[in-house]
Amino acid sequence: MKTLIVSIVTPDGPVYESDVEMVSAKAQSGELGILPGHIPMVAPLQIGAVRLKNGNNTELVAVSGGFLEVRSEKVTILAQSAEKAESIDVERAKEARARAEERIQSNQAEIDQARAELALRRAINRINVYEHRF
Repeated sequence: MKTLIVSIVTPDGPVYESDVEMVSAKAQSGELGILPGHIPMVAPLQIGAVRLKNGNNTELVAVSGGFLEVRSEKVTILAQSAEKAESIDVERAKEARARAEERIQSNQAEIDQARAELALRRAINRINVYEHRF
């Protein structure tokens, strides 16, 4: 079966590089499924899981936004942060979720609600990716 080279990169360096049969990601415009031969494109990504399918194996990577670029037989994802499912510290993610929920519920004027909601979405995404890694 034909494959794509997938590269997931953050400001801290590469997170993932491999050949896969299919890439699924959550773009601002909706869910994208990319197979070999896909038309070239660039799309902004939402906080979500990138699914990388190769045969019967599916790997998950939690990304917190960024951009996806498709070129001939290569997909590059540039993300602010990205973690493979097996690298996620789930206890730290649960603590981050609890802190964000407390900030949102406090309704204090000095709390930036939008920032707290983004922190909550990132934490929930990391927990979901970790729990669905198998």
